[in-house]
Amino acid sequence: MRDADVVVVGAGAAGLSLARELTAGSGPGPACSVLLVEPPPGPRRSPERTWCFWGEPGAAPDPLASASWERLAVRGRDGGPVTGSSARRYQMIRSADFTRALDAELAAVPGVARYTGTVTGVADDGPHGAAVSGLDTAGRPFRLRGRWVFDSRPPRVLPPARTTLLQHFRGWFVSTAEDRFDPGTAELMDFRTPQPRRGLSFAYVLPFTPREALVEYTEFSPAPLGDAGYAEALRHYTERVRPLGTFTVTRAEQGVIPMTDAVFPRRAGRSVFRVGTAGGATRPATGYTFAAVRRQSAAIAAAYRAGAAPVPPRPHARRHRAMDAALLRALATGRVDGAAFFEDLFRRNPLERVLRFLDGRSSPAEEVAIGLRSPVLPMARSLAELPLLPRRAPVG
Repeated sequence: MRDADVVVVGAGAAGLSLARELTAGSGPGPACSVLLVEPPPGPRRSPERTWCFWGEPGAAPDPLASASWERLAVRGRDGGPVTGSSARRYQMIRSADFTRALDAELAAVPGVARYTGTVTGVADDGPHGAAVSGLDTAGRPFRLRGRWVFDSRPPRVLPPARTTLLQHFRGWFVSTAEDRFDPGTAELMDFRTPQPRRGLSFAYVLPFTPREALVEYTEFSPAPLGDAGYAEALRHYTERVRPLGTFTVTRAEQGVIPMTDAVFPRRAGRSVFRVGTAGGATRPATGYTFAAVRRQSAAIAAAYRAGAAPVPPRPHARRHRAMDAALLRALATGRVDGAAFFEDLFRRNPLERVLRFLDGRSSPAEEVAIGLRSPVLPMARSLAELPLLPRRAPVG
């Protein structure tokens, strides 16, 4: 006897999205019962954050989006902007809003149950199921069974890779005393920041009103900064590069996203799968994850309803992973100037083409056109040497 058809470990973006898709009730097949296992309040729960993504061309903003922008801008190292409008609205969802909405939605579904506890083990349990074990909030052992188990917990250790960088950032939600922002334009990258020796850095500005915005310092490099480093970078940007005058920091967000050409196993047993970042949903060269999580969840649910083994698909095409691996190698070796690479990417290509590429929706012909406008020799060398490089376990 099992506790549910599907046990989902973790109630973040990946876990909640999958539970929602599995119980959406559309299509053929029997109704799916889902047991969602979430950690107790504390350090094992993900902190509040924002998730950004591009919508479908011409579509209205997502109902859960707290802000969206049609107009986008990238600022070069000289401050000169590259701007344009897009049919694919750039949207931001706050994790707290997403969690609250999906919690309420799933609470109304009879086939969904919740369990709070700290998971210590996930493994096959016989030929037709898997088990999740751990400790409940009182410290007592528990064991839950399902026909299928999906583990959305971020990996504690990254798989072996040829190249691994980190996208690490800290953002301030600011409120200024005077109008300082254009709420109609999202600034994806401002390269007027001190650049690391290898990798790149940029500021990221998402305005909500003329006096409110998220101002974020982001760096692609081998290791995160300390608190003092992020504070200095944000002060430098808000006081010297783009003076905001008098302002208040209302809250902050911080994170680290692995940018790696590691292969993330999506299957951990006959009936155990990994999803989300643990299942390779993070785009190696950009760090974008949210849209890929949604696509992965929809594909899993479709396979389940069709009566097939619901193996999570690879969220990113093989050719995109190869291009990302080459770019990571070029950045890590210092063969390309990261800020110059991304600045030229936007300056030398139509905006829509770049956005489709970053979102993994570009065609091979578009990717050839982008490649011919990139540093051809350094990128070709990085791509050619990939098969010769060993995959090594991360250090530290």
